[in-house]
Amino acid sequence: MKYPPVSNYVGGELINGSNGSLDVLSPIDGSIITKVFLSSAEDVDKAVRAAKEALPAWSEMPIKERVQIFFKYKQLLENNMEELTNLVVEENGKTYGEAKAEVLKSAELTEFACSMPQLLSTELLEVSKGVECREERYPVGVVASISPFNFPNMVPNWTIPNALVLGNTMILKPSEVVPLSAMRIVKILEEAGLPKGVLNIVQGTQEAVEAICDNPGIDAVSFVGSTKVAKIVYRRAASNLKRVLALGGAKNHLIVLPDAHLKMTASNVAASMSGCAGQRCMAAAVMVGVGDVNHIIDELCNEARKIVPGENLGSVISAEAKERIENYITEAENDGAKILVDGRNSTVAGKENGFYVAPTVIDFVKPEMRIAKEEVFGPVISILRVDNVDEAIEIENNSNYGNAAAVFTQSGGAANYVTERVSAGMIGVNIGVPVPREPFAFGGWNESRFGVGDITGRSSIQFWTKTKKITTKWNPESQVNWMS
Repeated sequence: MKYPPVSNYVGGELINGSNGSLDVLSPIDGSIITKVFLSSAEDVDKAVRAAKEALPAWSEMPIKERVQIFFKYKQLLENNMEELTNLVVEENGKTYGEAKAEVLKSAELTEFACSMPQLLSTELLEVSKGVECREERYPVGVVASISPFNFPNMVPNWTIPNALVLGNTMILKPSEVVPLSAMRIVKILEEAGLPKGVLNIVQGTQEAVEAICDNPGIDAVSFVGSTKVAKIVYRRAASNLKRVLALGGAKNHLIVLPDAHLKMTASNVAASMSGCAGQRCMAAAVMVGVGDVNHIIDELCNEARKIVPGENLGSVISAEAKERIENYITEAENDGAKILVDGRNSTVAGKENGFYVAPTVIDFVKPEMRIAKEEVFGPVISILRVDNVDEAIEIENNSNYGNAAAVFTQSGGAANYVTERVSAGMIGVNIGVPVPREPFAFGGWNESRFGVGDITGRSSIQFWTKTKKITTKWNPESQVNWMS
């Protein structure tokens, strides 16, 4: 194994979980790179106790002092860019460029967290003669963040900087298949000056997640993963009276009109469906072609063929994921769809045991087919054909999900018509991956999000804090009316 076994990080100490262990494979070549010790409910409780012990001193520290640690953290992320990038490549299978972009996004997220003192100025208003009301924000308390495999560096940084700057202490549970990045993050934060116990890491699988949902010492839970599990986490944690924000999966539709710019549209759609091997909730899953878009489809296929596993396309996360994705493709073909570009049975020379699926373009997909409705989570795009924009919007809005949607056109009127009517939380116009940049928040609609608010940006302040309203009157001589 290249890396030593991965443990929990509790109160500044490495402690092995007591629930067995799991080999961690690099999806690039299938080799074992480390093993991870898994956590029981008792192990989670140890982390909760450490977070509760650290909470008073951390939450009472002025926010401008807490922010200084994250200024240092951002600098350390940039100083350790090469190491952090390669770690993501090894444990997740991304290309180098994709992994570096992920770490750069983590630095941007941290930069936003450092602006919190300017965003949290106390609101004060004289509501009546001699009477003032003011609103102050306080941390929620001990919070938990459950993160997925597909962004082992970025998604933890969706929550860590904002939640901690706002005065909470945290338990982070990374995906058990990518445990290395999270451990490096916490060590870098320690180097930046984060006190022991403010951020604790528990490794584990379902039992650890259930323990987080059930533990009475945890006040709020955020989750990022599949919709199936997001629903379970939301219901279980909410039934235990916790604040919950659970982000689920997606089935993102790109509506392409005949007047769309040929090269830009084809390259954007291809990049959206294949970036990060399609393993992102903002990936293009369905292209809805309006009218005659054969010229765009032809160019999309040309662009897709330029994306080659092992060169500019990374691996999928596991052998099981590869099999699942390829089964979706085969089923669609058996149901009458036409495979224009086939990514099945892909291998990379010298890495034959890696898990690769090449870009796949499937035409003449029908809305009732499983591949048109379910999240594939691979570099696969299904093409549905319709006669007009209203039909395209209807297809998008019939999806259970609502993470992202996009429209490709050179008509401002058509773009506005679509953006006002599609049921998704993040919309792109001639952009295949419409991820908002800070300070705008990340979050979808429908079954792509359970809970109120978004996980990043200004909106996240509502989730990670609670408000106290204070009304004050000192002058008894002031005029008295019904408001005072």
